[in-house]
Amino acid sequence: MMMYYLKLYAAAFVGFLAIDMVWLAFVARGFYKKHLGFLLSDQPNWWAAIVFYLLFIAGLLVFAVVPGLQAVSLRKAILLGAFFGLVTYATYDLTNMATVKNWPWIVTVVDMAWGTVLAASVTAIAFGVGRWLPFPPS
Repeated sequence: MMMYYLKLYAAAFVGFLAIDMVWLAFVARGFYKKHLGFLLSDQPNWWAAIVFYLLFIAGLLVFAVVPGLQAVSLRKAILLGAFFGLVTYATYDLTNMATVKNWPWIVTVVDMAWGTVLAASVTAIAFGVGRWLPFPPS
């Protein structure tokens, strides 16, 4: 049973990393630099990024993927995943709007939309892997 969940976690981790890296490196790099250049460090804090990825994926599995698999409903999984992404990214972005001077509203809107799409996409990947694996959760 534990191997089943570890495989789900690994699939979600790889999917999340691949999709988010494309977004950060190619799609949104100029956007974030333009709007947050005054705050960006030269090098990312990799420890913080890794801890975020590990926690985010665990939450995505607990709150979206596994409930979707238990209901045998991709729709349920994706909706829960999208909502989880919206809430988690909103926590970051809206807190920044409340506490960081001159935090751009456009970054909040784009980032929250991205969190929603990213989480829904990763949920779909993990759900597909979970349905393909031989041991479905009860």
